[in-house]
Amino acid sequence: MVTPLSFKQRAEYLDSQYEDHSDLFEIPTFESMGLRDRLEGKSGESGESGDTGSGSNHSPPHKVTYLCGNSLGLMPKSTPLLVNKELKAWGDRGVESHFRHPLENQGCVNWVDIDLPVVPLLAPIVGARQNEVACMGTLTMNLNSLLCSFYQPTETRYKILFEKHAFPSDYYAMLNQVRLHGLDEEDAIIQMAPRKGEFLLRTEDILSTIEKEGESIAVVCFSGIQYYTGQYFDMERITRAGHEKGCIVGWDLAHAVGNVEVKLHEWDVDFAAWCSYKYLNAGPGGIGGIFINSRFFEDSNWRPRLAGWWGNNSSIRFEMREEFEPIRGALGFRQSNPSVLDVVSLRSALETYEKCGGIKKLREKSKEMTGFLQELLVASEYYREKEEEGEPHFTIITPLKADERGAQISLLFGPGDVMERVFKYMNERGVICDDRKPNVIRLAPVASYNGFRDCYEGVRVMEEGLRVVSGGRESTNLQ
Repeated sequence: MVTPLSFKQRAEYLDSQYEDHSDLFEIPTFESMGLRDRLEGKSGESGESGDTGSGSNHSPPHKVTYLCGNSLGLMPKSTPLLVNKELKAWGDRGVESHFRHPLENQGCVNWVDIDLPVVPLLAPIVGARQNEVACMGTLTMNLNSLLCSFYQPTETRYKILFEKHAFPSDYYAMLNQVRLHGLDEEDAIIQMAPRKGEFLLRTEDILSTIEKEGESIAVVCFSGIQYYTGQYFDMERITRAGHEKGCIVGWDLAHAVGNVEVKLHEWDVDFAAWCSYKYLNAGPGGIGGIFINSRFFEDSNWRPRLAGWWGNNSSIRFEMREEFEPIRGALGFRQSNPSVLDVVSLRSALETYEKCGGIKKLREKSKEMTGFLQELLVASEYYREKEEEGEPHFTIITPLKADERGAQISLLFGPGDVMERVFKYMNERGVICDDRKPNVIRLAPVASYNGFRDCYEGVRVMEEGLRVVSGGRESTNLQ
């Protein structure tokens, strides 16, 4: 009789079946996180030495379990190298580096064109043609910029449709867009909420609302992946339904880009915006990106927008003419010259992303990894299918089907302050995830640098925390 593998053994086996690219990233350690005093019992794990942080130069660092790439991705090891080259160029030639970069022979680019090498790296990640994407600004700035161009309300078509409890910044953008046009938000904003007792929006309910209200909707603008629940919306069907009713359809891809495979051009999306610091690993507050469908550049009539000189014809940009000839494509929506340091951080991140296999390969691993994480969670003695009163527990509010979510699984804890106490326990023991008040913990193993063992370790420590909160010992039934 074959003895079934334990979860720990399965994690080790599954890790052996997929490429490990974690060595391309700087992974925080117990030492760097100020958790040296929590190292007891970590000796020997993951093949490390038994030293627990005595300060010896020969003791290897003990890596934390980082499951927070949905909030901030880890730093590629190549990033400081590229950034330091640009700092050297600044020091060596100052403003001259815009046109005469001292390190061109080392792959650096004149600053005047610093963002152009990023375009062919971005396009395949979002399923776009190269002329449909640009890196610029930050997420909400870009969303506002795109809405200024694409939200053109009329007397009969003036509403914006998006989800209830979207990320607050999106709500603020939509609210102020309708107010800037002198409209009443109670009438001009449609926010869709899940059905009573549910956490997820049903696709059929979204499509039904578009069918019913579509003649009055100017813009449909959902999140590709909902930040709180981790739900991956059916972008293709929603986009098609919006177009059938004459609506402009845009997407906030903050939690989708680099996480799931999207096909913006094929799905005929009108516009999209995203950040680059989550699954793309471009650094805190990194430069954002936009997509604009090439349909809007097919004739010589350019679409009014929030404009600036960096979107103007580059051949006459420095002639300082009072003539606006926007670049044909998404690059024509740029306003100011981008931050060199931010752009090369993004370039480093995207080149590392390619080395990790690109979107198709990473998505395949991600689905398997998140599936394993779900299995671990459901096996916990503290898991419940629905919220309950009484004893500490958690339930999963993310879709259980792999194609309806990305890397993130959101857990709803109860009762009372259980989430805060479990989150603190996990953090102090080197499991780095994030919480969303009042009672949700989000776990997000990222295929670029996480493995199945990370999923196992995260749930093991979480279950220990729940046991302690319940009044028991620091132990777990997870094997």
